[in-house]
Amino acid sequence: MNLDLTDLLRLIHPIIAVAIVFPLIGIVVNMAWQTRQRRLETTGGGKSKIPPLVGPEHLKYGRWLAGGVVGLCLLGMLHPSVKYILKNNLLDKEPSQVAILALLFVATIGSLVCLFRARQRLWIVIFTVLASLGVLLLGFQDTVFARKGFGAIFRLDNEWFWSHFYFGMAATLLMIFSLAIIQDIYRDRSNRWRTVHVILNCFALLLFLAQAFTGTRDLLSIPFSWQEPYIYSCNFEFKTCPTPNK
Repeated sequence: MNLDLTDLLRLIHPIIAVAIVFPLIGIVVNMAWQTRQRRLETTGGGKSKIPPLVGPEHLKYGRWLAGGVVGLCLLGMLHPSVKYILKNNLLDKEPSQVAILALLFVATIGSLVCLFRARQRLWIVIFTVLASLGVLLLGFQDTVFARKGFGAIFRLDNEWFWSHFYFGMAATLLMIFSLAIIQDIYRDRSNRWRTVHVILNCFALLLFLAQAFTGTRDLLSIPFSWQEPYIYSCNFEFKTCPTPNK
């Protein structure tokens, strides 16, 4: 395996996804199903064999999953960002832009941590907006810095409808929103927020399944670092590459 350090670092994102985030998805979905079954069985004073602890456990692991998904998204954008900065020597050429990018990462992480701790509705809204905005700004760095290709994040803008980036961005924003409405779910006696939570997270589950497919596909699409000069000289529209010199 001709893997350089930058190639090994690129594998951290999918490794964490497979080893941590996707198992958490299974745990949360299982507990969500049990929580709903217990609620249906106990409606009207009935008894259920499902222990009452399943509800708090679903909440705990659901919060872990939301934090894991957002962290995984940030990690997926950190590697190409750092690689782009080092490759183009931006620390010396444009240190202010590097500082702004670093502050965006720190502010987004800080907003997420504060969202976990917030209890008042106003602060929940503020940190939800800040965390979501930070994720979007980092994902579209080229727009923020008005420079095409800035950050070199693999987005497939022309094929957004099956892009790993866009699916991941949507799933990340849904996880942030899920954190924001936790207290509303427990306060709302009409169960409207609970219904919203179920519908949105069923959609998020579909996005996670799509992420498994598109992430595997993208690993096949992104060349090793030592292959990049030749691969990126190919014509992807016509599926042709220059003839190598013997």
